[in-house]
Amino acid sequence: MATDAPPPSTTTQSLPSAEEFISVQESAEFGELRRTYRSFAFPLTVAFSVWYFLYVLLSIYASDFMGTKLFGNVNVALMLGLAQFLTTFLIAWWYARHAAAKLDPKAEAIKSRMEGDA
Repeated sequence: MATDAPPPSTTTQSLPSAEEFISVQESAEFGELRRTYRSFAFPLTVAFSVWYFLYVLLSIYASDFMGTKLFGNVNVALMLGLAQFLTTFLIAWWYARHAAAKLDPKAEAIKSRMEGDA
C-alpha cells in the first residue's frame, strides 16, 4: 500500500537550548516587544471591558433608558448591543494592523536571530 507522505528529512535543525531561550527572554529586544504588545493590548482590554460592563449595568439598572424607542421597534438597548459587535470587530481590525506594523517585525527579528544561532 503506497502512501503520499514525504520521506523523512535527512537534515535536522537543532532547536535552541533552554539557556538560549532564557537569554532571548531577558534581552532588551524581547522586553521592547512585550512592552509594545502590552501598551496596546492592556488599555484596549480595559476600555472594552468597561464598555461591556456599562452595557450590562445599564441593562440591569436603567431599563427605562435602555427601552427608549429610537425608531420603529429599535430601542437604545438594541443599538448599544449592536455597537458591542461593531467595537469588537474594530478592535480586532486595529490589533491586526498594529501587530503587522509593530509586533511582527520585532518578533520576526528575534525568531531569525534564534534560528540563525541554532
